[in-house]
Amino acid sequence: MGYLKAVDGLPWIVKLLLVIFFDPIVYGIYRIVKGLKKNNIVVLVAGILYLFTGLFIIGWVIDVVTVATSGKVTFLA
Repeated sequence: MGYLKAVDGLPWIVKLLLVIFFDPIVYGIYRIVKGLKKNNIVVLVAGILYLFTGLFIIGWVIDVVTVATSGKVTFLA
């Protein structure tokens, strides 16, 4: 899946900016694609919920922290 490789290959600062400003869209789609690729229904459903709700700010905060500390999204991904 090209989308996963493209997002994973971005520089750390670009990922951080994307997660701060466009997290539900970029990483919601990321979770959906990753769930489909791995046939993981939990990640797929989390991605769909994330895309439409952003997990009510809690998910956004967790994603910002994980990208800032590890350089990648790890929560439900």
